[in-house]
Amino acid sequence: MDKAALKLSDACQILFDDHTVDAEVRAKIFEQFDPEELAASIRVVEQLARPDEKDNYCEVMLSRWRHVRQFLPQLMETIEFQGTEAGKPILDALQFLKSIEGKRKPDFSQIPLAFINSKSWHRLIFKENNEIDRRAYTFCVLEQLRMALRRRDIFVCPSKRWRDPTVQLLQGEEWKSAKPHVCRLLDRSSHPIAELQLLSQQLDEAYRPTSANFSGNGVVRIEIVEGKETLVLTGLEKLDEPFSLIGLRTTVEKLLPHVDLPEVLLEIQARTGFAEEFTHISDSKARVKDLEISICAVLLAEACNIGIEPLVRDELPALTKDRLSWVKQNYIRSETIIKANARLVDTQATLPLAHLWGGGEVASADGLRFQVPVRTIHGGSNPKYFGVGRGVTYYNFTSDQFTGFHSIVIPGTLRDSLYLLEGLLEQQTSLRPMEVMTDTHGYSDVVFGLFWLLGYQFSPRLADLGEMRLWRIDLDANYGVLNGLARNRLNLDLIAQNWDDLLRVAGSLKLGTVSASEIMRTLQGGQNPSTLSRAIGELGRIAKTLYLLAYIDDEAYRRRILTQLNRGESRHSVARAVFHGQRGELRQRYRDGQEEQLGALGLVVNVIVLWNTIYTAEVLDYLRFSQVEVSPLDVARLSPLKYKHINMLGRYQFSIPDSVRQGKMRRLNLGHGEINL
Repeated sequence: MDKAALKLSDACQILFDDHTVDAEVRAKIFEQFDPEELAASIRVVEQLARPDEKDNYCEVMLSRWRHVRQFLPQLMETIEFQGTEAGKPILDALQFLKSIEGKRKPDFSQIPLAFINSKSWHRLIFKENNEIDRRAYTFCVLEQLRMALRRRDIFVCPSKRWRDPTVQLLQGEEWKSAKPHVCRLLDRSSHPIAELQLLSQQLDEAYRPTSANFSGNGVVRIEIVEGKETLVLTGLEKLDEPFSLIGLRTTVEKLLPHVDLPEVLLEIQARTGFAEEFTHISDSKARVKDLEISICAVLLAEACNIGIEPLVRDELPALTKDRLSWVKQNYIRSETIIKANARLVDTQATLPLAHLWGGGEVASADGLRFQVPVRTIHGGSNPKYFGVGRGVTYYNFTSDQFTGFHSIVIPGTLRDSLYLLEGLLEQQTSLRPMEVMTDTHGYSDVVFGLFWLLGYQFSPRLADLGEMRLWRIDLDANYGVLNGLARNRLNLDLIAQNWDDLLRVAGSLKLGTVSASEIMRTLQGGQNPSTLSRAIGELGRIAKTLYLLAYIDDEAYRRRILTQLNRGESRHSVARAVFHGQRGELRQRYRDGQEEQLGALGLVVNVIVLWNTIYTAEVLDYLRFSQVEVSPLDVARLSPLKYKHINMLGRYQFSIPDSVRQGKMRRLNLGHGEINL
């Protein structure tokens, strides 16, 4: 190898010789070195040189051969894999492995190789004299199988999690009869030309004011990076807080009653009756005395991550260990938590103060990470968030009224964009959010396309505009300073040719015949996207460009996105404070347990939000009654995501005053003397 490397080094010296004319480099090298010898040297280096550190995992995987042999034969024999055209090379390789199972000296003359796309695996599979390393080939097949399953290029029949989502789309006569209803539901034309003409007009009208305002827009500029024009957008400055807002916020926090978390739960239960949504798993009419106390206790135990032991009171029938265990086993389920949570969200939506914060049409989505220190298959690895262990993401949706209206438990840190639509389409509250804000990692062209088809606005916060591309339809249009950026032409023919399928996907999502996360996984997966995926992505480029033009031109729009995202992050802060037990680690092995416990956490946070909203309104009424001037602009910037006045530690007394149980308000905390705003 040393000899080969030195020969290649000598050849490269000629390449970097300043005295050698570029056009003569090739001839100059071949004057001194035989081309065949150089080619042989390259082959030697490729065969013997060790790969970069990032590729060493391939060799590490080979050391797990005995472990894989324990399950591989049964895996191939038991599970029926099917796939799309993109998954066929991997299915062929899997079938080949199945055919040589148990053979000591198999025939490799017909071995499928089309799926191998990694130099690291190629080097390990092909030994000297082109002999095949069976172990390396097997691991390469299994790695590609895992990736194809995630993309749904390969699926399992039968399976709930790994099935083919396209089978669930509206098909044939069912689609033909549903199409008119779907078009009315989506407010989309069945003819693509009309829709594309309207989009073309909207895109042109969006470019022109953004271009005209560009020179006066002091926070955005164009820079040349690697010979190309790129956008640079200055971040938003912190919004100043007037003294009146600071004073109002301080006064509200002082006047809020100091309570224990169990009292908050029982009071909101008395006001909303949310515990009625918790029904017995086998007998919906089964109720016992003081069941609401037991339910609130179990919810608190789950949300605080402390278990039921600290809440047990043998002298109280509602709080005995047997009662709490029975309630947890028979009443606390994902579906009952969702219904109870919907009652809280719907109650918040009736409060006038909540409407000052938002009308329920806007939401944000973000993930809260939890380490899972117990052994489980329902966790994923990510050193950034979980260190050397595993964890889950509690992906939740926050309304502009501060309530959490939907949540999903995701193993590890899968792409957030897979679950965005699920929160809008599958949530069960009275809210109907039409715009969703996310961080940059939730962004993709396919997401923009599906959001547009379904009538939603996707508004991600963009950390770096430099990588964003603007697209145009009319090549002859003059967009002034933006002409250099708007150099990418859209393929409207691709959209028009697949318009019926685009409506079919959107209709299937709207009518609930297919899971949003499953279809998103299919559309966004793979290095070779399907025609349908490319068509949705092309449509998404139009919607994305419309969004980008508004984003760079309108500071108020960017500010609104940031404000809503901050609300979601503030909810996470409250959730962390509530989930204080066992070092804040989630110790549930199974998916159902994870969903139930984190669902209880989301519900308790909503209880706090609702309680704070009710008593903040009471404080504001008291201030107005006391002739204190309160600005509506300041009230709009208050937040119910406060918790310092709520004790979450040590005291777990599940009782409230009779007057509060009957619907009256607690006395405000008026022991602070004169009120100064």
